[in-house]
Amino acid sequence: MEDFLQNLLNGIAAGSIYALIALGYTMVYGVLKLINFAHGDIFMIGSFVGFYAGRYMARHATGEAASLGSAALVLLLAMLVCGIVGYLNERIAYRPLRNAPRIASLITAIGVSFLLEYGGQMVFGPDPKFFPTLVEKKIIHLGTITTTNYQFIVLAVAIVFMGLLQYIIYGTKFGRALRAVSFNFETASLMGIPTDRIISMTFVLGSMLAAVAGILYGLSYPKIDPLMGIMPGLKAFVAAVLGGIGNVPGAVVGGLLIGIIESFVGGSQFSSYRDGIAFVILIVILLFRPSGLFGRYEPEKV
Repeated sequence: MEDFLQNLLNGIAAGSIYALIALGYTMVYGVLKLINFAHGDIFMIGSFVGFYAGRYMARHATGEAASLGSAALVLLLAMLVCGIVGYLNERIAYRPLRNAPRIASLITAIGVSFLLEYGGQMVFGPDPKFFPTLVEKKIIHLGTITTTNYQFIVLAVAIVFMGLLQYIIYGTKFGRALRAVSFNFETASLMGIPTDRIISMTFVLGSMLAAVAGILYGLSYPKIDPLMGIMPGLKAFVAAVLGGIGNVPGAVVGGLLIGIIESFVGGSQFSSYRDGIAFVILIVILLFRPSGLFGRYEPEKV
């Protein structure tokens, strides 16, 4: 029972990070029917912005209050930078291909991903770096379970931003416009909705959530490098497909499920298959329920 609860807690913390990244995949797919494979690399940029900003803040911080304030500033700066990168990504790489065959946008997404990965190696250097300590790490004992305050920070921050996104989508004028564009792009345009602006803001929002995930990942797994976005990005994509790509609550549930399953596999005798289990889940879901857990099957006319 102790191992079960320990793995469950670890899985929820990891799954919260996957869920934040998966939200970006599912939002972009919802409005453009595009898999933005460069999204995992936006997550990497968020971590590196946090790395450099965190080191600068650490040199000027004094006391725990300053540390918490510095951590908040680092998070906001990473969100701002990644939001700008996400906007430029959509504006330069994807918007000119809006009316091109879908395969062109897909190939472009892969190209942008490689550009960010290997451009990151040129800018940041290929060697791994260790994420600075934004908040003092504390060991917490919950009965027989041992954890850290980082896991609770990850969970709390993820819940706050997921709730904020839920409010934006279902409680604001922008959210109504976003749902309209997602439902029918052409009709929304005819109704006077600024579709280009809505799509750009969707990329910005998704990239900001990826930045939050990048900072939380840096806290939890301090070693970062320019290729770090590949595996978490792919797992988050699997999470989005599992929940039903295009479905926001489904992305959250899918991310948590992937994190929990991965944690239990990592704590078993099959730990060497930890990274592969997400792709086994992808194959199974595509074979038996390609629309995902919460997605709806929509036949296409030919």
